[in-house]
Amino acid sequence: MTLVCLFLPFIAAVAAPPLTRALGAKAAWLLALAPAFSFFYFAGYLPEIAAGEVVTGGYAWVPSLNLSFSWFLDGLSLTFALLITGIGTLIVLYSGGYMKGHPQQGRFFAFILLFMGAMLGVVVSDSFLMLFVYWELTSITSFLLIGFDHTREAARRAALQALVVTGGGGLCLLAGLIFIWNITGVTQLSLVVHQGELMRQSPFYLAALLLVLGGCFTKSAQFPFHFWLPNAMEAPTPVSAYLHSATMVKAGVYLLMRLNPTLGGTPAWEILLPFFGGVTLIVGTFLGLRQTDLKLMLAYTTMASLGLLVMLTGFDSEHAISAAVLYLVAHSLFKGALFMVAGLIDHEAGTRDVTKLSGLAKAMPITFAAAILAALSMGGLPLFFGFLAKEEIYYALAGGDLRSILFTSVAVIGNGLMFALAFAVALKPFLGKKVETPKHAHEGPVLLWLGPLVLAVLGLLGGVFSTVAHRFISSPMASAVEGAATQVTISTIPHWGAPLALSLVTVAFGLLVYLQLSRVRAMMVRLLDALGPGPDRGFDAAIAGLVRLSVTVTRFVQPGRLEVYVTATFILLALTLLVPPFVYGELPALPSFPTDVMVQEWAFFAIALIGLVAVLRASNRLTAIVSLGIQGFAVAVIFLLFGAPDLSFTQFMVETLSVVILALAMTRLRLMPSDHRPFRQILGDAVIAISCGVGFMLLLMKSVEGVFDTRLTDFFNAYSKVIAHGANVVNVIIVDFRGTDTLGEIAVVMVTGLAILALIRVRVGAIKPADNDPDAPDPTPAPAGTVAMSEGARP
Repeated sequence: MTLVCLFLPFIAAVAAPPLTRALGAKAAWLLALAPAFSFFYFAGYLPEIAAGEVVTGGYAWVPSLNLSFSWFLDGLSLTFALLITGIGTLIVLYSGGYMKGHPQQGRFFAFILLFMGAMLGVVVSDSFLMLFVYWELTSITSFLLIGFDHTREAARRAALQALVVTGGGGLCLLAGLIFIWNITGVTQLSLVVHQGELMRQSPFYLAALLLVLGGCFTKSAQFPFHFWLPNAMEAPTPVSAYLHSATMVKAGVYLLMRLNPTLGGTPAWEILLPFFGGVTLIVGTFLGLRQTDLKLMLAYTTMASLGLLVMLTGFDSEHAISAAVLYLVAHSLFKGALFMVAGLIDHEAGTRDVTKLSGLAKAMPITFAAAILAALSMGGLPLFFGFLAKEEIYYALAGGDLRSILFTSVAVIGNGLMFALAFAVALKPFLGKKVETPKHAHEGPVLLWLGPLVLAVLGLLGGVFSTVAHRFISSPMASAVEGAATQVTISTIPHWGAPLALSLVTVAFGLLVYLQLSRVRAMMVRLLDALGPGPDRGFDAAIAGLVRLSVTVTRFVQPGRLEVYVTATFILLALTLLVPPFVYGELPALPSFPTDVMVQEWAFFAIALIGLVAVLRASNRLTAIVSLGIQGFAVAVIFLLFGAPDLSFTQFMVETLSVVILALAMTRLRLMPSDHRPFRQILGDAVIAISCGVGFMLLLMKSVEGVFDTRLTDFFNAYSKVIAHGANVVNVIIVDFRGTDTLGEIAVVMVTGLAILALIRVRVGAIKPADNDPDAPDPTPAPAGTVAMSEGARP
């Protein structure tokens, strides 16, 4: 059944377009059944996981390489699975109302469900292979969702930017997983979490850590890779509420938490994660202060929250993991609700600019209630789940040493600014005097307000019934991240002492910023303008530089002349054949002069040599082609004299066809009758050709020096007649033992033949030049069936 739940979103994605064409926006109710079914299925594991059990399963794919399609459920993966499917159900319903009437609503449903399936695969994957495939699939599907409105350049740019950044991080992650595989010898996350000591003692630990951090930091928008997340707000609001609050952006945090027992507990882990997380927290909140777009305000606070989660995951405090777990769940609830509120305001009022919104409370009371509840949780006020998280954060960070003071200050500043932004989103559009908006504002349909209201209420219920939440969610999740049994006990009764004092400071600071938000926004605009362009502009410069570099390299290595390509190929071939034997001292021993060569063999050797001289001395191309055939026929006879009739017959056929085809081609092409290369070029080509010939000679001489391994010979001699019922061993090898390979070769020859046929059938008509064009080509039409070539072109 777990496998069914993993594929159910993909099945629903396939069904989404036809269902939407048939039912319109009402299709959301049917499509939401898929994630709802998965949610209740995974919820059935809560008692088992809460008891300390884990659930694994799957199928072996390549047992010899220890690769499998397997899944792993513990407190961490189960919580993420419930968030993905639960919030996903509400997002599908929300999309039904938000995208109602859109001509591509079915396509949107398909994309959002595809992403849901990919994200679900990431969090329940046990095998490295399955994790990486789903990880990259989230990048691809998010690209489709961000660029959904592909007619707008901004949407296309944001989609490409997100794909480049997260896709590049995915390559880093792949390399990191390969390092972990080679160090531990296992490819299952359920096993690698027990290999912490082995990983930390490895000399390749730091390389593996940095590569994994590259994948996680790009996915979770950590500084300096944060710029793609705000730009991703070009996507429709359901995408922002789902991908950029509760799911995709938390994939990196998920993997850091998953690998905490394996990679954590080292100075590198405890320095890098808190540092980059803290910087991201501060940068995100500062950038959010200058915004007036509701979605951008929420986007930057999302970035800041992700930084806080990364900081807590790497902080070496007893309660830091518990705080991270609580805040992750709380953030998913209140941020998903606020994003949907922002979209609802935009949908019903026609704008998201907070400076142009006011007095919507009476027109949109349900939306206002959802916004207030979500903001209270985001602000960390009592009775809400966000309050539990904030209290645990300060309990984990507070200390008397310099490091604790520094990161506690970062957390207070970041939380205070997020408090101000939360209430700016939740209060400013609704309170005050009613202003005119582009649309006549009114409460949205149930599909739009159901999602934010449910998530906001869950944030309240989670805080009120914290004992139940900790038993089934917080404690199992913290235990999985910590790698040991952990009990989360924080309740709505605050921690007395420093944590409570820090909470009060946070609220006071947040209120002060909120009351002076316009002035603070103006200050931030001036400050950021003074600092100049940021990483977003740097991305554009990097892409432009990459394009210029690629153009330069392409012009150098692809000048458009076949002669250059062939020459470069043979130079590389000569170097490959000649350099290793001289560098590694693997030159073959010089053979003695042969004394057992028969007269007829010498004769055909002489004929082959005469053919070679004739090729070099030929006065025209046709003579060279025929002379080349003489050489080839002589070699074929030599094969025959040495007891290889099949090989000899093949050589005869190849030489005959080569001479005929080349001779026919000569009649179809406008080529100079003789070689027109200057002596310097002829000398250079000769050196390359002789080098390749000498290289192959040395390779063959070295190969025959060794003892001949007869195992394959014995195998084919023994089984050609028995298995394939053929006496001709060579034919049996080609047709039976290598039948598929032969079929592929035939297909290649067929495709090549069709291409040649297409070229032969080309007709080049006359081009009438201008009367006053002295450099115009000869207007005489080319003979039928010929291909014109430029004067300087070479065969």
